[in-house]
Amino acid sequence: MQSIPVTEAIGMVLGHDLTEIRPGEFKGVAFKKGHIITTDDVPRLLDIGKEHIYVLDLDKGTLHENDAAERMATAAAGEGIVLSETTEGKVELTAAHEGLLKINTEALHQINAHEDCMFATIHTNHVVGKGKQLGGTRIIPLVIDVQKIRAVEEICRKNAPVIEVKPLRKHSVGIVTTGSEVYHGRIQDKFGPVLREKFEKLGSRILRQIIVDDKPAMIADAIHTLVKEGADFIATTGGMSVDPDDVTPTGIKTAGGDIVTYGAPVLPGAMFLMAYLGSIPVVGLPGCVMYCRTTIFDLVVPRILAGETINRENIARLGHGGFCLSCEECRYPDCGFGKTD
Repeated sequence: MQSIPVTEAIGMVLGHDLTEIRPGEFKGVAFKKGHIITTDDVPRLLDIGKEHIYVLDLDKGTLHENDAAERMATAAAGEGIVLSETTEGKVELTAAHEGLLKINTEALHQINAHEDCMFATIHTNHVVGKGKQLGGTRIIPLVIDVQKIRAVEEICRKNAPVIEVKPLRKHSVGIVTTGSEVYHGRIQDKFGPVLREKFEKLGSRILRQIIVDDKPAMIADAIHTLVKEGADFIATTGGMSVDPDDVTPTGIKTAGGDIVTYGAPVLPGAMFLMAYLGSIPVVGLPGCVMYCRTTIFDLVVPRILAGETINRENIARLGHGGFCLSCEECRYPDCGFGKTD
């Protein structure tokens, strides 16, 4: 790289972007890489403090920052990712559609362990909308040995994809609501409307809701009925505490459900149940889902809708970040709740 006085640079080609900063007004690229310096450019270059420009003479073993960023971003991106134009050596990644953001955090750590390379993202495992900014990548120096970028590309190849947005599959959801007080009409069920809103927001539909008494056999029959009618996701509400007459977990077992876990290290949502009836997911939702805006529902259900099979380890890992601060104005998912890594 050769430093050339601006007054002697007429007709030369910039080897890198030049940034202009006007406090409170503007920060951005004043001159892009590849720009041919003209006589009229000289005063502006001097105004932004550039008395010299740098002309790059790259050999075959060296990459410019723009090329390096483009290669790293391309190698890491999977389904549902849009790459920005390269600006000032940086490429940003955004969501191409709504879905569940998945980031291979171990691969991300490996990339950032490489000297002179960086890749930053938001947290994994939550729903993002189309156009949501997800992360960005660049190298630290202006130029880099191509072997370092090849090493990053190899990490991405072995762990592909490093970052993706998985579309949420449309499910037909059957709801089983338990509770003698609701079954006998003493109180009105308020859980069904909440779940309808939550599932429809995620792109699924409610097939039907069946209200039953606190009897395991009735719960099991309701589950089987909904499955026969086409439900491919069962959500049960009520009867999830430790009181003797709260028998929903027993009803799920009676229906043939294989319980993955009963209980989760999440507040609100500790009494959550995850089970499978064959390939059909069955969730036992605690009462907090009805009256708290953000709960265990928001951490687990989108992952199921994205096609993931939830195991006990997935639930156990929710403890770090699993305590909701119940902020007066909920900002989820732009907060620490559910952020496990």
